[in-house]
Amino acid sequence: MHIRILLIILFSIFQFFSIAQQADKKLQKQVEKLIAGYNGEIGVYIKNIKNNKIVAIHADSIFPTASQVKIPILLGVMDKIYRGELSYEEEFIYRDSLYYAGVDILGSFKEDEKIQLGKLLMLMLTMSDNTASLWLQSLAGTGTAINELLNQNGFTATRVNSRTPGRENFRTINGWGQSTPREMATLFERIYKGELISKAASDKMLRLLNRTYFDKVAISQIPPYATIYAKYGAVNQTRNEVLLVKGCEALYVFAIMTKNNKDESWKSDNEAWELTKKISNLLWNYFEPKDSWTPDAKAELFN
Repeated sequence: MHIRILLIILFSIFQFFSIAQQADKKLQKQVEKLIAGYNGEIGVYIKNIKNNKIVAIHADSIFPTASQVKIPILLGVMDKIYRGELSYEEEFIYRDSLYYAGVDILGSFKEDEKIQLGKLLMLMLTMSDNTASLWLQSLAGTGTAINELLNQNGFTATRVNSRTPGRENFRTINGWGQSTPREMATLFERIYKGELISKAASDKMLRLLNRTYFDKVAISQIPPYATIYAKYGAVNQTRNEVLLVKGCEALYVFAIMTKNNKDESWKSDNEAWELTKKISNLLWNYFEPKDSWTPDAKAELFN
């Protein structure tokens, strides 16, 4: 009897992993066709959350995160709030020493101005404000604490490199942070399922990730009535996006990460951005085939 029960358990585990790792071969071929000949290195991970079918192309390769590193920072701050070490409405005083050169909104603050923690999070995620992000990284316990939290939650490739002792060589290679397409997408999926920090913390993270300013690439190919949680990252040779999309029928997550891109331009027709649009358009129509929405011809006027 015990042997029979053990066999049933083993068979159930086998079935679970068979389902969990099932590839969507049809979609995989379509994505491979789109990325063929890309002038750079690219990794793609796509998952239909409803049936666990996936597409994985260099999905476990390490890529620079650029501003996607702000997702691990978000996780670190939320953990501090959950533990009672920070408060969402807590006020902090801005100092000129926090300024990070660029076009950040927070960088325009005057010495001694006050700002709530929740607004710092909004600036980091909605506007990708680097000054706010580096401040929040420090408040989260620095990259050291964030990386330990990532490790505790099973993320072995995703790391904060900048201003993190022992990560100097990794920063030289990958910049502020690093991850893989699979782990970046899985971060979003687990937040969506309420599995990171707590259900309440995950819910708040979703609200924050639902209001990104940067919507001219992957998001532009998805109708405005869909629910989208997103974060992009971009430096000269890297253009990344991760989205979790919920439509009437669709529920999917995808991450596109690139490096060593030949096209370093910042125009709308950048090769990586054009490819990202094509993939995003393909996925929406693949997972939501009954929807007839298409981007308007004049949409470029507002991007």
